[in-house]
Amino acid sequence: MTSFRRFALAVCVTGVLVQLLLTAYYLGMGHKAAPHHLPVGLIATGQQAEQVTAMLEDGDKFRVTDFGSADALTTAIRERDVYGGVDLTAGSPMLYVASAAGASAASLLRSTYTAVMQQQTANQLTALAADSDAVTVAQAQALITPPQVTDVVPLPADDVNGVSLGFLTQALSLGGSIASMGLGRLIPRARRSWKRGVTHLSLLILYAVGSAAAVLWSMSWFGVGEGANRTEMLLIFSLISLAITGSTAGAVALIGPAGALVGIFYFTIGTVISGASILPEFLPDFGRLLGENLPTGAGVQAVRDNLYFPDAPIGSHLLVLALYAVIGCLVVLITNILPNRKNSVSEIDLGLSDRNSESATVPTS
Repeated sequence: MTSFRRFALAVCVTGVLVQLLLTAYYLGMGHKAAPHHLPVGLIATGQQAEQVTAMLEDGDKFRVTDFGSADALTTAIRERDVYGGVDLTAGSPMLYVASAAGASAASLLRSTYTAVMQQQTANQLTALAADSDAVTVAQAQALITPPQVTDVVPLPADDVNGVSLGFLTQALSLGGSIASMGLGRLIPRARRSWKRGVTHLSLLILYAVGSAAAVLWSMSWFGVGEGANRTEMLLIFSLISLAITGSTAGAVALIGPAGALVGIFYFTIGTVISGASILPEFLPDFGRLLGENLPTGAGVQAVRDNLYFPDAPIGSHLLVLALYAVIGCLVVLITNILPNRKNSVSEIDLGLSDRNSESATVPTS
């Protein structure tokens, strides 16, 4: 009874500590998400450009890049170099956003744009008041006209909140973790050899493709990703799945069942900082750097760019995924090929051998 009480107490204390740590982590990452050097564009000239740039970069919320034309700005938005920008040189100012890049960024740009225009309007009213006590009807209409907004890359109608990528990442992470743990318990039941390594690796690849196909199929039920290149999406999702399952299986092969914590880490820690629900620029520096170098973060960015920003380069994201997948799979293969000093056999073989030896010693009448 004493041992039981100690075990129960240890379980309760561990559960409370894990909950405390996760709560602190989740709140630390997202309870007060604020932009840090969010890249935006500006088309303005002279003193106006200096004033607006100083206003936007105050507090390090934005990182402003000057553009010479609206075409150059919209091209940069489609390539995901900037999240949006404003053109103050036209007859009527225009804000450009890309809601598909992140609803929070688009909303922030809209509110900031409104604040900037209010400041500009106040400056114009001050100048008019200095010249004359009267304001013409045309001048008043120009000042009160609502600002124009162009959504260069809008979210599809079936994903109005932009949360689909987060759900897909969670599903891939959880499914990959379960598959890795299951294969980690199944494969050791066979004698260690190069054949076992190849079998394990083949199963990981087979699962990755099957997992990707399942994700694509489920996306089609809700109209998410319509019009996307299905072959490219299948390959990207397969690589994400293999990066998660391969690295988790590699950890299990190296340190045993405790290696499954890698998959749990991806699901509990990695999905929060993946950039799906909280954009990387809205995370603390630690969360942003860690998130973009995990399979979950690299996977989210690769999928988002492939779905909505075909002009954006995704090579760096694919490289991160490939490194996790290749290194994990190589560890699985090598640990199975290495000589088995214990020359252990499967549990099934041991059971059969024991029964055969028992039957051999039973005297016959």
